[in-house]
Amino acid sequence: MSRADLPPLIRALLRKTAYPHPVDKVRLIQTHISYVLLAGEYVYKVKKPLDMGFLDYSTLGKRRYHCQQEVVLNSRLCSDTYLGVVPIRESAKGISVGGSGRIVEYAVHMRRLPEERMMHRLLERGKVTPAMVRRVADRLSEFHAEAETSKKIAEYGGWAIRYAWDENIEQWASSIGETISEEQDRILTAFGEAFFARYRKLLQSRVKKRRIRDCHSDLRSDSVCFVDGVCIMDCVEFNRRIRYVDVTRDVGFLAMDLDFRDHHELGNVFIRRYVKASGDIEVQDLIDFYKAYNACVRGKVDGFRLSQPEVPESEKRSARKAARRYFELACQYAESLPPAMLIITCGLPATGKSTLARAVAEAAGAKYYSSDVVRKDLEGIRATEHRYEKYDRGIYGPKFHDRTYAALLRRARADLESGRSVVLDASYIRRDHRKAAQALAKEVGAQFVCVRTTADEALVRKRLEQRVRKGADPSDARWVIYTGQKRRFQKPSEVPEDRLIEIDSAKRTSSQVRNVMAALKRISPLSV
Repeated sequence: MSRADLPPLIRALLRKTAYPHPVDKVRLIQTHISYVLLAGEYVYKVKKPLDMGFLDYSTLGKRRYHCQQEVVLNSRLCSDTYLGVVPIRESAKGISVGGSGRIVEYAVHMRRLPEERMMHRLLERGKVTPAMVRRVADRLSEFHAEAETSKKIAEYGGWAIRYAWDENIEQWASSIGETISEEQDRILTAFGEAFFARYRKLLQSRVKKRRIRDCHSDLRSDSVCFVDGVCIMDCVEFNRRIRYVDVTRDVGFLAMDLDFRDHHELGNVFIRRYVKASGDIEVQDLIDFYKAYNACVRGKVDGFRLSQPEVPESEKRSARKAARRYFELACQYAESLPPAMLIITCGLPATGKSTLARAVAEAAGAKYYSSDVVRKDLEGIRATEHRYEKYDRGIYGPKFHDRTYAALLRRARADLESGRSVVLDASYIRRDHRKAAQALAKEVGAQFVCVRTTADEALVRKRLEQRVRKGADPSDARWVIYTGQKRRFQKPSEVPEDRLIEIDSAKRTSSQVRNVMAALKRISPLSV
């Protein structure tokens, strides 16, 4: 991109005469939200007039406020670098930093740090040692110990991380097919649901312990300079919802960045040192989620650059490549917490539910529960003992049906909460029973799937006759039961189309299982 494609203000600031101090050359660096001008011994950061929802720089007044916030907040970790906020003025002589005339913009004024001492540059040359990483961990631990917190901040941050995760999913949606694949989107969405459900108690405990503080929230290696000890700059200033977060977010950001730059072992050194220095051993339980979360943020942000006309094509190519790599990395972290899956069958008697359910449970390594067995267990009789009740009577009456389906969900809950998938072999002809299963899956962060089986009635009658004759199956179903359930069957129209698998049980069982497993893989790739 040529200078002519830049906003007139930025073109003017590329002139050496725009500055009140000697400048031999002005160099421009763009981020997705700022123009950074390196001018002699100083740096001037001008915010782009954007409104991205989580960030609003749309007016001059807002940009001035956020410039001020950037100076105040970054002085916590890099006190001598941030010099203040300067006005950019326009007069008859043109655009100048400071000087006289009408104020047209504001910039953060910074002392220029030696680029050769920046952590990302040192990493490129293989000059970062474990000892240096430990120094960063110690500095971060000290910062977190002093960072502002309160009951209000902690509770707000506890809510905000879930909101931010969901916001990320919404905001990267437009990039699906460009920087993130549909499969990666499904993996990460399911990963978040599993994490927030299965770590609910730990997250609540973190709020009570005030582990949510006013953090840095953008801690990457290009924000760290080994000068005057350790200088950490460029924290998030534009949104307290992003900054009020669990301290693990900062640890996870730099650890993720080190992984991204192929320095995984240095990342591990950093995590271990932080845990030791802070005494916060729970960081180890949360680190993979925050690594994944931060990788998603970076992937999303680099994706934003692809739609900004002022960004050069060469930078867009780099941004596209980086975004794809970030989402790949996030999915690797997601493998640490594969979501459980709740699979229910749905269909009339003798349509092949049980045969298929048992085979799928074996193939998926899932726990298997049969309504026929659970029903008789509730009655205190053996699974092989038959009760040929009239339709809708005794253990096959409405109240006992409700007891049986509730018991199935109770047994499934413990497995799902521990991360194990479950197959519930039952007719599930009623919509309320299916909705209860869906609700359980949502509550425990599992993925829900309904497998509906069908069969020709001639085949069904033949199967039922054989079953009664042999008498070894736990099921007490007969033709009268089939016809009764058929009259009351409620189609699973409430189940989302992508969560409903239709199976014709006239096909070979092996073929049915392959079809189901392929569909499960599409729905939740890490679950099976």
